[in-house]
Amino acid sequence: MSAQSVFTRQDVAAHNSASSAWIVIDSLVYDITKFAAIHPGGEGILLALAGKDVTDDFFALHKVSVLQKYGPKLIVGKIADSEYSAILEMAKPGTISKVPYSEPSYLQGLKTPYYKPTHEAFRAAVRKFVEEELIPDAQTLDEQGKYPSIETFRKMGQFGLLAARMGPGPHLQLVSLPSGVRAEEFDYFHEMIAHEEIARLGFPGYLDGLATGMVIGLPPVLIFGAKKHPQVIRDVLSGNKRICLAITEPTAGSDVAQISTTAVKSPCGKYYIVNGVKKWITNGGFSDYFTTAVRTGGPGMSGISVLLIPRTEGVETKAIKTSYSPSAGTAYVVFENVKVPVENLLGKENQGFQVIMHNFNHERWFIICGLVRSARMCIEESFKWAHQRNVFGKKLIEQPVIRQKFAGMFAQVEGLQNWLENITFQMNQMSYKEQSVKLAGPIALLKFQTTRVSTHISDECCQIFGGRAITKTGMGSKVESFQRTFKFGSILGGSEEIMADLGIRQAIREMPAYAKL
Repeated sequence: MSAQSVFTRQDVAAHNSASSAWIVIDSLVYDITKFAAIHPGGEGILLALAGKDVTDDFFALHKVSVLQKYGPKLIVGKIADSEYSAILEMAKPGTISKVPYSEPSYLQGLKTPYYKPTHEAFRAAVRKFVEEELIPDAQTLDEQGKYPSIETFRKMGQFGLLAARMGPGPHLQLVSLPSGVRAEEFDYFHEMIAHEEIARLGFPGYLDGLATGMVIGLPPVLIFGAKKHPQVIRDVLSGNKRICLAITEPTAGSDVAQISTTAVKSPCGKYYIVNGVKKWITNGGFSDYFTTAVRTGGPGMSGISVLLIPRTEGVETKAIKTSYSPSAGTAYVVFENVKVPVENLLGKENQGFQVIMHNFNHERWFIICGLVRSARMCIEESFKWAHQRNVFGKKLIEQPVIRQKFAGMFAQVEGLQNWLENITFQMNQMSYKEQSVKLAGPIALLKFQTTRVSTHISDECCQIFGGRAITKTGMGSKVESFQRTFKFGSILGGSEEIMADLGIRQAIREMPAYAKL
C-alpha cells in the first residue's frame, strides 16, 4: 500500500490490536504495528490508541518534526473524503510560516518599503539551505557539545553564506551568493536576512559555533588588512579556515582600554612577542586565527594595537563551560611568547582602539538581528502550543490571561523589528563613517531594548509552556534553549547598562543649547 491508498475510518478501526495497529494523524493513515515496540513512550500508550484518529493526542505531545522523521516509512494511505490540512506540507524546508507574527510583516502579506524581490529570493534560498544542511544536526551536536565540522563550514562557504554574513563590500566578489544575488546589489537587508535565518536554528550554542567568531573577527582584517592578508580572507570565506575575535580578558570586558595582553617587538624588529590571556572567546576553541587586541604602548586606549595571530606555537586554548553548549567553542586563550610577524598588524601601532571600535556598531546590529529573530521564533512556538494544549477543558489560547501575554509579546517584537528595519535602511544610505556618527546611539538603544524585551518574552513563553520550557528535549526545547541563553545578548558586544548609557550620551551631544522649557 502507499500514501495513495484510501481507507474509511471503519477500515482503520479494524486495525486495533498488537498484531495490526493503525492510527490516523491529520487524515493520513499510519501502520504502527512494528514501531510500537520501539516507541520512546512505551508500546502500551500507542496500542491503546490503535484504530483511532489520534491527531489531537499526537500534537499534545509531539512536534511536527517527529512525523517528518518517522512518518514517511509508516504511512499506508489516507482517509477517504477527508481534507488533508497540509501540516507536513507547511513544515517542508523553505516554507514561510503562516502563524501570525511568526515572520516579519512583509512575509505575512503586508506592504514594505524596504524589501525587493531579490531579498525574497535570497531568504528562500538561505532558509532552504539552513533547514536542509544545518538544522538536521543542530540539536544532536548542540547536546553533544561538538563543534560544527570543517565540512559544514565549507558547505556554508560554497553556498556563499559565510560571505553574506559579512555585509556589502569587495569581499563579495570572491564568492557566488545565494539565489544568484549580484555583489553590487547586495545590501544590509540581505545580510540581516542571513543572520535571521541562521538564528532560526534554535540552538544558540551550535548557532554561535557556525561562524559567529568570523562575523566579529574578520571585519578588522577586511577593513585594515585586506591587501596584506588576501589568502586569509579567501580561506575564511571558503570555510577552509576559521577566525575569531579575541579582545575580552579576565579583568577587561566592556572597558576595552584596560586590556593587559602585551606585544613587544623582537630585537630584530620582524616580530611581536605576545604574552597574555583572553577569556570568553567565541569560536576560540577551534579557530585558526585570532584577531587580537594587544598592548604595544602605554596605559589606556592610546597604547592598544590589533594583531592577526595564527594558531601557532605558544597559542593554547581551553574550553570554558557556559550556559549554552560547548559547540560554540567558547575558550580561554593563552598566548605565551607567541611570535607574530609585524606584517600581521591591523591598522597602525597604538591605534588599535579605532580598529576595535570600527566594527562595534556592526557587531551590536548583528546581535540584534539574531535576538529579534530568536524571540519571534519563541513566540511562534508558544502560539502554536497555546492552540494545541488543552487545559481545564479548553484550549490554552482561550484563557484571557494567555491572550494578554501574547498581546504584549506581539507588540514588543513588532516594535523591535520596525526599529531594526529602519536602522538597516539608514545603514544602506550612509557611509561607514556616517553610520559611526549617527547610528551608534540608536543601535546601542535598540540593543538595550532588544535584550530587555528578550527577558520579558523568555519569561512569558516559559510560563505558557510550563514544565516543557525547562526541559531540553520535546515540545518546549527551543523555548528552554532561549530562556537559558538570551542573556548572552545582554552582555556580549556591550552590556545593557553600557548600551543604555551610550545611547543617552550620544543624545546629549546632539542636544541644542537653545532648547528650553
